[in-house]
Amino acid sequence: MTSLDSFRCCKPLKVGSKTYAYYSLPSAEKNGLKSISRLPFSMKVLLENLLRNEDGRSITKEDIQAVAQWLKTKTSEREIAFRPARVLMQDFTGVPAVVDLAAMRDAMKMLGGDPQKINPL
Repeated sequence: MTSLDSFRCCKPLKVGSKTYAYYSLPSAEKNGLKSISRLPFSMKVLLENLLRNEDGRSITKEDIQAVAQWLKTKTSEREIAFRPARVLMQDFTGVPAVVDLAAMRDAMKMLGGDPQKINPL
């Protein structure tokens, strides 16, 4: 997946003969995300995840800026669009998670909302 990289912070990392891409928070700070070096570590993890997955649709530049602004207000009206690479669950079959998603979609429909908004991807 390719990020839009609005803050020009995608950098190459060469390890042996392979090259990897990573998202540099110091570069993001230099390119417009002021004071992010002062964010708590947990917020930096969320911010890097947003930078890596920015697509302009489900994760926008404004979503990234909202996390960066957290230091000023210690709150945000925006939801953090966190995209974990994997989720480890006690029940390795995943059946409870599928049932939970189905129940949430049913509840959303009953409340008049769009059940398609409940999407694990």
